[in-house]
Amino acid sequence: MPHTTQDRTAGFQEAPPDTPLSTENRGCLYALSQPPLMFFLAFIGALLAITGFYDLFLL
Repeated sequence: MPHTTQDRTAGFQEAPPDTPLSTENRGCLYALSQPPLMFFLAFIGALLAITGFYDLFLL
């Protein structure tokens, strides 16, 4: 019976997985293109626009 803590893949060589672009190389525009962030920024912008309109025209 083999030992349960023995590494069974020790004798096999696997090819390294192909990795696409890492997150460090994507940059700021990739982060801004994410929908949750854009929804959040749109919500904050709408709040600022509403309060600015209220302050300038209704007070």
